[in-house]
Amino acid sequence: MFQVAVTAMVYRIETAAVQSLIEVLHQQNYSVLGPTLRDGSIVYDELHDASDLPMGWTEEQRPGYYRIRKRNDEALFGFTLGPHSWKKFLFPSISKLFSASRNAKGFNVLKDKAEPKGGTKPLAFFGVRPCELHAIEIQDKVFASGDYKDPQYNNVRAQVFIVAVNCSHPAETCFCSSMGTGPGVEGQYDLALTEIIDEKQHFFLIEAGSPKGEQVLENIQHHPAEGNEVSKGEDVVRTAASNMKRTLDTRGIKELLYENAEHPEWEKVGARCLSCANCTLVCPTCFCNTVEDSTDLGGTEATRTRKWDSCFTLDFSYIHGGNIRTSTKARYRQWMTHKLASWIDQFGTSGCVGCGRCITWCPVGIDITDETRVIRDNNGSA
Repeated sequence: MFQVAVTAMVYRIETAAVQSLIEVLHQQNYSVLGPTLRDGSIVYDELHDASDLPMGWTEEQRPGYYRIRKRNDEALFGFTLGPHSWKKFLFPSISKLFSASRNAKGFNVLKDKAEPKGGTKPLAFFGVRPCELHAIEIQDKVFASGDYKDPQYNNVRAQVFIVAVNCSHPAETCFCSSMGTGPGVEGQYDLALTEIIDEKQHFFLIEAGSPKGEQVLENIQHHPAEGNEVSKGEDVVRTAASNMKRTLDTRGIKELLYENAEHPEWEKVGARCLSCANCTLVCPTCFCNTVEDSTDLGGTEATRTRKWDSCFTLDFSYIHGGNIRTSTKARYRQWMTHKLASWIDQFGTSGCVGCGRCITWCPVGIDITDETRVIRDNNGSA
């Protein structure tokens, strides 16, 4: 949708070239955003140079648990995913839709929309994991396809430069292999990196996925990768896939969830769920939002603002006459059934990419793969 794929040849670059790559992107007027260590987690923020990357850090993740810890090497991408996703830049949590100023004849609508992260510069996403690459493509379907396109999303998205990274260290909560979204990079990207690190060497494989990527690659030192080096890159992805501890059986999952709307498991998970909305806030594809209108005390300025919301909040399903989903059970069922079933009817794809964030950041450790398994194993039971 936003770029043209090219036939990729694999090259080798040294670790010092990562700094060069960031410098080239800055020189081409990109605001470079990527993973960095802050406040006890790995988050996405502006990268000034390669030293901002979380070198030598990794994470421990399990249901309801996230901690960072030091590695015994200097890997730049030896971690999986933190609480942030790239949607925070494409679909910000708070964005001004428009404002209006009162005049003698009425109101004058002002075209002063909030600037995205990085100001007016185009954005470069540095270090996009395969599952998140698919998540961006899913949000493209939501905001950039069909009859109703979001102009704010599209204005930012059309200029994004993506540096993807093959996954080497899946978390305990990851299940991207089940969803066909990783751990190897596929889809639309400009450059793709694979980090190779062992006792003897530390280097990267790099390949271009677009003409823009080829042009950037020309500006950093690189040379064709040898056969054994390419094999090492393939081994990284294979090892990551074999180390994945969770699976989600997607066979007939849409029909399974549609046919089990009254399964007793919904009552059980509803009793555990806190309706805190953590799962939807960390999810890289969730897009629920609300619109708020506000005015100043003098009644001369009015602003309309869009904010993230969640199907877990009681007011989200409010219409004239009351709330449609008053119980936590109903709200959890809505979220999971939409994510894994009705999303397919809406957009032709699952709304889940197997990143595992909803499991890691759930305070009570609810696991979407376990919930699906229980319903499948006890299909139709009372």
